[in-house]
Amino acid sequence: MLIEFSIGNFRSFRDKVTFSMVAAALKSKNPQVDDNNVFSVEGQPTLLTSAAIYGANASGKSNLIKAIGFMRKFVLNSTKETQAVGAIGAEPFALHTETAGKPSHFEMVFVADDIRYRYGFEATTERVVSEWLFHVPTKVEARLFERTQDEFHLSGVFKEGKGIQEKTRPNTLFLSAVAQWNGEIAQRIVTWFRKLGIASGLEDTMMRFHTMESLAEGDYQERIIEMIRSMDLAIEKVTVEMKPMPEIDPSISDRLKEAIRLVREKIHVREELGSTNMGVATTHHRFDADGNRVDLVNFDMDKQESDGTQKLFALSGPIVRALQEGRVLIVDELDARLHPLMTCGLVKLFNSRETNPRHAQLIFTTHDTNLLDKDLFRRDQIWFTEKDRQGATDLYSLAEFKIKTASQSKSAVRNDASFEKDYIAGRYGAIPFLGDLHRMGEGQ
Repeated sequence: MLIEFSIGNFRSFRDKVTFSMVAAALKSKNPQVDDNNVFSVEGQPTLLTSAAIYGANASGKSNLIKAIGFMRKFVLNSTKETQAVGAIGAEPFALHTETAGKPSHFEMVFVADDIRYRYGFEATTERVVSEWLFHVPTKVEARLFERTQDEFHLSGVFKEGKGIQEKTRPNTLFLSAVAQWNGEIAQRIVTWFRKLGIASGLEDTMMRFHTMESLAEGDYQERIIEMIRSMDLAIEKVTVEMKPMPEIDPSISDRLKEAIRLVREKIHVREELGSTNMGVATTHHRFDADGNRVDLVNFDMDKQESDGTQKLFALSGPIVRALQEGRVLIVDELDARLHPLMTCGLVKLFNSRETNPRHAQLIFTTHDTNLLDKDLFRRDQIWFTEKDRQGATDLYSLAEFKIKTASQSKSAVRNDASFEKDYIAGRYGAIPFLGDLHRMGEGQ
């Protein structure tokens, strides 16, 4: 379960901002929304099942997802990918002189194996400046370790870290190093980050591969097919076909050979599947002149199905896995290539006690204003990104937004407000301001 994520001095985020999945002390107009969209686990804060992030193009929505993705990747790979003096992929805010050379800030608060953790680090492009890990074993937060440059302070509970300090390079995370040396707590946290699903709705290659892999190996096969059927795509069955994978042409350059090898490794082609390439066939009913079903016909997913169908297929595996295992799934541009009703249907899978009994969480960016409905979302589930005049992104939720009244005072957004209408009208900010497009034709 994700509780909150904080980011600062990374890409368009100059100042520290915090995205939270903690439910605010508010009530929805529709009581069923509160019943379905909020869940409680003993000893943990009350959390939300989903959150939607809105904003104009280039306002920073995708940068928030990239920040989470960077943190995940660095936790999983810092001991593998960095050399002694290798560069770190942190990208400080570039539009201000005072942020150049200063560290980027990342912190995640989450629950792993029923224990709440707060883990974070600050890093420049050259080294890890600070790093910390706290947990809440009972009711009070306690330190497991803290690091400042090359100085480490370990609690007695974090004995697994002793002796690893000297093995931790300046450009490597201490947590990752301890996990590599089989530290139990460190491995638990790294596993949580590994299960954190992050995907792009525009480039769905990785999502698609995971869906294909799940179907090929039988993981949640029936549930994936059931989900695809329920979306009214006229698909009766989905089959993964195993085809021989072509050998790498020996005449190409060594550099290109290595690039192909890395791509195959990146999509996690397991050894038992290493000599095969997976394709997808969809099965449809064929009808006679009277509209009666006569037989079945197979389509090639890539050649004969629409872009929207391909997108939904790619999403189906990660969504089913998240719902079945109570995982966190983060999708950039969820609505891309999907009909608004279909996007709404996917969100409702998470906003339902019936289809989401294990408290999976869906976080996504979108431009689909049809979702701004008080019967679908609480105010604390709706977030906005907006840039100031200096190009820095601010992040805020509808629950904390204040609207100016006729008397020039400010009040909270009402639970019976028309979220979509007010957003389009600019009452919440986070929309593009277009110039006079008619002037484009002047002078012709």
